Amino acid sequence: MKNIVAGVKRFQTDIFPKHKKLFDELASGQNPDVLFITCSDSRVDPCLITQTKPGELFISRNAGNIVPVYEPAKSGGITSSIEYAVAALHVKHIVVCGHTDCGAMKGALNTDALEGLPHTKEWIAHSNDAIKVIQQRHGCDCHENLSEDFLPELIEQNVVQQLEHLLTHPAVKARVDKGELEIHGWVYHIETGQVLQLAENGQFIDLHQSA
Repeated sequence: MKNIVAGVKRFQTDIFPKHKKLFDELASGQNPDVLFITCSDSRVDPCLITQTKPGELFISRNAGNIVPVYEPAKSGGITSSIEYAVAALHVKHIVVCGHTDCGAMKGALNTDALEGLPHTKEWIAHSNDAIKVIQQRHGCDCHENLSEDFLPELIEQNVVQQLEHLLTHPAVKARVDKGELEIHGWVYHIETGQVLQLAENGQFIDLHQSA
């Protein structure tokens, strides 16, 4: 905590004064163009990866960059963040960003390891369809855990799955259908800094190739 407190002091004395005009503008409201949904993993920093300033990204984070299927009678932090970003802030883009070496996806591969983490196990079940796709693709036994050899594939398939879940949210679907909102699937590679984006052909390619 000492380092964190010291960091706050440096921000207040060195960084904040240099960007006073920006913070004066932000003090009265926000107008981000992008909702960025990513993992809670401490190694993933959306603003660092995208080199964006305060006010440019509306960020929602959770274990496994998961978007639960929309349920009219059930609310939650991710659902409310999506609704607010799309219906109130009118963001123009939504990015769902997974990452390499994801602990949540390791848990999805081996649910036995989550026996002492019941809430985590329940949450990660939102990735079950991604697991099923991989099992069917490779002819794996649906009753057995998958090895971590499948982790890179699952990380990508999970992003695909969460984009599908995203389109079950009425506010998202309505604006996508009108051409007012675009959704994007990314995977960030921690070890190289590379970012892959889901292309129209279903493959993940380097972000700059798809720009």
